[in-house]
Amino acid sequence: MGNRISVRSIAAPAVALIFLALLLVAGAVGTLHHNGNSTSMHGVLVNHRATRPLPRKMLAVEAVQPEKEPTSNSGGANQDGEPLLPRGLAHDTTNLEMESSLAGDPGRKHQAAAKPKSLLAIPVGIKNKEVVDKLVSKFHADDFTVMLFHYDGAVEQWGDMEWSERAVHVSAKGQTKWWFAKRFLHPDVVAEYDYVFVWDEDIEVDAFDPVRYLDVVRREGLEVSQPALDRRSEIHHAITARALIQTEDGVHRRVTNSRCDGDSKAPPCAGWVEVMVPVFSRAAWRCAWRMVQNDLIHGWGLDYKLGYCAQGDRAVNVGVVDSEYVLHRGVPMLSDGSGRATSSAGRAAVRLRSFREMQIFNRRWEQAAAEDGSWMDPYAAQPATASSR
Repeated sequence: MGNRISVRSIAAPAVALIFLALLLVAGAVGTLHHNGNSTSMHGVLVNHRATRPLPRKMLAVEAVQPEKEPTSNSGGANQDGEPLLPRGLAHDTTNLEMESSLAGDPGRKHQAAAKPKSLLAIPVGIKNKEVVDKLVSKFHADDFTVMLFHYDGAVEQWGDMEWSERAVHVSAKGQTKWWFAKRFLHPDVVAEYDYVFVWDEDIEVDAFDPVRYLDVVRREGLEVSQPALDRRSEIHHAITARALIQTEDGVHRRVTNSRCDGDSKAPPCAGWVEVMVPVFSRAAWRCAWRMVQNDLIHGWGLDYKLGYCAQGDRAVNVGVVDSEYVLHRGVPMLSDGSGRATSSAGRAAVRLRSFREMQIFNRRWEQAAAEDGSWMDPYAAQPATASSR
């Protein structure tokens, strides 16, 4: 009995020790939780999970986990910066070329370097089928890909054209050339084409050869250009008319008349083409496409700004090619959906909207230029002459 240890005699010291240990552990957890989730002077984001207790093991992992640096990768990255695709697999661009067959060897064409081509894109209505046929027939398959924007929904009616099967057909009723171009000619889609022709459909090309035209454009370094207009054409600005006296190089870059003196370098006296038959280099189109507004479908006002896409001095890199010229018929393009041209009253309403769009575009330009402190207008000293559309 004398060796019996009383439980009561050790109970009090043991309880005290256990209580003290619990206090120490609780303090350590509280400190760790606080330090891992408070906002420091360096701007560490507050962890909202701090309002509920977490196991100490989880807190310890969060406290030492390093932040992942974003990874630059053409395949993109997820929110943690991890690449989504292997670098060599990701393709950022595409083209409008069609496969000739669903069978065959897919590697053969890839191994053989494809001949550089350019792109012709035009809005078409079935009422102008004959003129469009002559136009497209000039752009041979070896050198050009053709894309038709059907604004009247009549696609099947073009199937009897010899070139129809090689053309890319896009249909959306009642839409304009610039509506189509903004949505289907993204620079990454047409990046493989040397030049992009964004033309109207009412163009006669009896005196025009697109291959010879591009030979002149390359030789003269024209980033934005157009063929001259036969003087029988509907002409909006004097600079687009074919020169009466041909220059040796077959190109003119300015015009002199009652509105434009010999020293004028501002549009539409110099550095200017019309949006009727413009031709863009790959780099110029990437710039021009970004300038086209989603909601301004008629493109009025673009012609005065295309010189900003000239990859240099617009007075040098923008020009009109006289040696290869076309005839602009001036036929109203959009129809009522059945192939019939819109009424004169309807055309007047379209013209009014076009003018209002130009005013909106100009206001957006002025506002953007004023708000972007890093942008300097290279032509600030060359105010454009008022539009005479």
